[in-house]
Amino acid sequence: MNKFVYADNAATTKISDSVFNAMLPYLKDNYGNPSSIYSIGRDARKAIEVARQKVAKAINAQPNEIYFTGCGTEADNWAIKSTVELLKNKGKTHIVTSEFEHHAILHTCKTLEKQGFQVTYVPVSEEGYVSPKHIEEAITDKTAIVSIMYANNEIGTIQPIKEIGDICRRKGVLFHTDAVQAVGNVPIDVVDEKIDMLSLSGHKIHAPKGIGVLYVKRGVPLMNFIDGGAQERNRRGGTENLASIVGLGQAMEDATTGLEERCAKVSKMRDRLIDSILTTIPKCRLNGGKNRLCGNVNISFEAVEGEALLLRLDMQGICGSSGSACTSGALDPSHVLMAIGLPHEIAHGSLRLSLNEYNTDEDVDYILEVLPKVITTLRAMSPIWKG
Repeated sequence: MNKFVYADNAATTKISDSVFNAMLPYLKDNYGNPSSIYSIGRDARKAIEVARQKVAKAINAQPNEIYFTGCGTEADNWAIKSTVELLKNKGKTHIVTSEFEHHAILHTCKTLEKQGFQVTYVPVSEEGYVSPKHIEEAITDKTAIVSIMYANNEIGTIQPIKEIGDICRRKGVLFHTDAVQAVGNVPIDVVDEKIDMLSLSGHKIHAPKGIGVLYVKRGVPLMNFIDGGAQERNRRGGTENLASIVGLGQAMEDATTGLEERCAKVSKMRDRLIDSILTTIPKCRLNGGKNRLCGNVNISFEAVEGEALLLRLDMQGICGSSGSACTSGALDPSHVLMAIGLPHEIAHGSLRLSLNEYNTDEDVDYILEVLPKVITTLRAMSPIWKG
């Protein structure tokens, strides 16, 4: 049987033991409705508020600035649509974002364009960074919000969030960041970085799928996302996802404990993987610059078709991806790789490997053993490979 290596942690992560153990009582015995007044309901409410405190502490926010959502995409939608809807009567009908945001942002912006809002998509550099200068130039008197991802989900580049936050605060424009990929990999301080709204998702940091957070700075206007009960301070009706909220609170506490040491370990594996691939496999290139997430590897191989590469790796027990899991099945090349200037034929042959603390040096050894053979096989079958 082949060895199994999971190297797609940017797509999702497994639930950790600590998160599972924290959730377990709320899946079976402590099943009270947090809105009920009897003891098991009060216990459930207390558990939610403890989780809210943990999430807030992890990003230097206040507990009453944390709203639990169903996922990161919901948080992104809520932040942007709420802002422009509430500010449009003040003439604020303009949004600034970048060309290589996650589709949770880009598709939201496209929807708003159809409703009459204007959107500026600032370019990114060949290394995968947004320029603060471009953000400043894009802001107008009509700009309601700037939304720039903290770290790119495909190539892992970490954006100059503090500089962008400074610009937005100085210009009087709200600043939102999609931090789904950054949380647990990068220390985040919403106060120091002048972030007005931030989205995150639980399943990227060993909590379950189906739970996310929108941080909203106190004083920032926010529309109700779901009208109904009084949950989430009347902003998002519906009975809370109790066990998942508890799990997310635990995951956030775990993710920000020993962060530097954990990332140092993962970075060492990442760098060995990148260096070995680039030196042993001809005609390939690393996508994204050096300031990248500690576990992110994104490499394009000439004359290799990405889907075939993933299937061949899967046959050898290696899980990777060609880009965002949210765009699996799309025939178009990655919009992220196109934004950094890759031609179609190169962008189609890209591989994202995302490591975390559960990976080992033996995992890296196995990838380095298998990958060159797979690339050689695929290139031998390729009609465009020139050797």
